[in-house]
Amino acid sequence: MKLIIASDLHGDAACTRALFDAFDREQADKILLLGDLLYHGPRNDLPSHYAPKEVISLLNRHKDVLLCVRGNCEADVDGMVLEFPIHAEYAYLLLDGISVFATHGHHYPREKCALKEGDCYLQGHTHVPQKETRGGILYLNPGSVSLPKNGAPKTYMIYENGNFEIKEMDGTVYLS
Repeated sequence: MKLIIASDLHGDAACTRALFDAFDREQADKILLLGDLLYHGPRNDLPSHYAPKEVISLLNRHKDVLLCVRGNCEADVDGMVLEFPIHAEYAYLLLDGISVFATHGHHYPREKCALKEGDCYLQGHTHVPQKETRGGILYLNPGSVSLPKNGAPKTYMIYENGNFEIKEMDGTVYLS
């Protein structure tokens, strides 16, 4: 299975379209969204192409390929307009024998998760791409599709055959 992993769309329609373009280009099977889909939140600037209603339409058209966990900017009402589950705080995935704890990152920081050597902690929330191993645990963050921080570009992540790779929205490898 080939996954695109992305986070922090924050209602930006142009960036959401770019994510689905990457999905097509990468020929992925599914998209795992790590939260903050529709709203920009009080600490973020308004995205340049802020159009949550358009993002709702784009996401619903692709509901058959979406897996999702809830971000800190999701509201209960979002579940009424989105046609796929978005309110799970975390998900456990088994990818080619790798145990992955996937969350947005605001309620389940990696220090609170029971992880062992060989496991993977996957989060969004910080808007900063990350790929590092500490104590035998792989820590990953795909960055942000719409509002990157700390000088990072807009990014998403690819998972395929046991490997995670972070890419810029045009497909250029950022971290491998």
